[in-house]
Amino acid sequence: MNCSDVITGYLGAAGIKHIFGYPGDPSVELLETARRNGIEFVLARREGPAGLMAAAYGQITGLPGACLSTLGPGSSNLVNAVASAKLDRTPMIALSGQIDGRREHTFTHQVLNHDAMFASVSKWTAPIRRDTVSTVMRRAIRTAVAERPGPVHISTGADVVGAEATDNEIRLPPLGRLGGGFEVFANEGGPGLSALLKNAGRPVIVAGIAAVRADAGYALARLAEEYGCPVIVAPMAKGILPEDHPYYAGTLDMACNQLVWDFLSGTDLILATGFDAVELIKPWTPNAPVVHIDSTPNTDQIYLSDIELVGDIGAALDHIRGNIGQGARWTEAELASHRDRLVDAYYAGKVAGKLNPTDVVDVARAVMPRDTVVTTDVGSHKLLVGQGWTTYAPKGVLMSNGLSSMGYSVPAALTAKILMPDREVMCFTGDGGLAMVQGELRLASSLRLGLKIVVFCDNSLNRIELKQMARQYPSSGTVIDETDMIKLAESMDCDAASTDNAADLERILSAPQRPDKPLLIAAQIDPAQYAAQF
Repeated sequence: MNCSDVITGYLGAAGIKHIFGYPGDPSVELLETARRNGIEFVLARREGPAGLMAAAYGQITGLPGACLSTLGPGSSNLVNAVASAKLDRTPMIALSGQIDGRREHTFTHQVLNHDAMFASVSKWTAPIRRDTVSTVMRRAIRTAVAERPGPVHISTGADVVGAEATDNEIRLPPLGRLGGGFEVFANEGGPGLSALLKNAGRPVIVAGIAAVRADAGYALARLAEEYGCPVIVAPMAKGILPEDHPYYAGTLDMACNQLVWDFLSGTDLILATGFDAVELIKPWTPNAPVVHIDSTPNTDQIYLSDIELVGDIGAALDHIRGNIGQGARWTEAELASHRDRLVDAYYAGKVAGKLNPTDVVDVARAVMPRDTVVTTDVGSHKLLVGQGWTTYAPKGVLMSNGLSSMGYSVPAALTAKILMPDREVMCFTGDGGLAMVQGELRLASSLRLGLKIVVFCDNSLNRIELKQMARQYPSSGTVIDETDMIKLAESMDCDAASTDNAADLERILSAPQRPDKPLLIAAQIDPAQYAAQF
């Protein structure tokens, strides 16, 4: 086998069925061996979106998403997506071509130091050689999926990819999760876990993305119900508890964020369950004691915790459930009242007779099936989708909320539809986010993906404009020239519609859609509601 056979052999053995990328000269052998090994290469229109497609692949499957770039500008274009995977805790194998080794350290044309460039945005970076390719791939895959998961970057030299591999055994490392065990760490002299749990009158669970990776939703719901304990979720963990559950209490750091933080400040015990502080937008302010429950220790120290349960999250939650004592702490009526206040705050600032941002979310949620997969871009609309889109299962909403990279939503929606062709997939994006990746609309069409793309059109970088307004500065550098979305969609071989009212939006979303054609909907919103929200 040559080295490319080994690389694609490892990907295939791990169950990775797609590589997203933009190839160059050093990629020819990799493309051919991917074809021979039954791995589909998806040609994105740029390396950055290709990497975001791979990031979404990792979010959805739990396997490393694979992406490919050429050397020089191809590799530098990939950096943002690799950084996104790192801060969004997404497993990824990023492959970049490189000049042949004989010239790498003296030649300068299109030569960048990959190890230096990717070191700060990946868990590990390394080149392959004929005598290390299997070992590198084995370590790369194991490193990518290990807690916390993230990206690994591999350089593939032009003189190596087609060379015979002397290190060629394809032997996967263990990737499965047995679970069942955890360790307890506690400060001497502090209150014990059992005492904290039994004495708490107003406990709350804050659940994060690691709880989703651990498939801890069932254990979480049982604890919430038996302990009488509300659950607040981090945005990337939406759906870990169905949002029509009586103990669901909102999403952290999205719309209505102050109300959610005030709720947390009124508690007397916080069970931080798989919560990753990378998602925090506001500083951690609650004074209640925190029990840290995660697969990794509390090394971030964003919040103080005298007790840590480190290991299998579901098993740790079951252990806690056995120490809660008797009697419900919160009643369902109390939490229903809290959710009513959350709803009131969510609709603040609506403008009569206009298409408000919340109208777009509400109409889409009412029309689309319960199991619709939603992707959302970064911007003011994300904060509303993050709070207002009712989510019933983990991974029902996909977003970048670690790096929070604009341009994420369209590539992620493409990947979701590729992997789940029988599910409805809806992409929410702004006109700014779409402008960054609009070429991928043509890819969606060429792949015959019948997804829906809803664009919040306000011709502005609203999040920045609001900050200018707060300082009484005029809007400057935040205006996006209006794009004719109908013509744009048609030029990309997509269907399109445009509307500025809720009734028309409902009609558009309810109408039959061609199953093999993307539909782009330009929602001409009035952005005034954003100011009241944020």
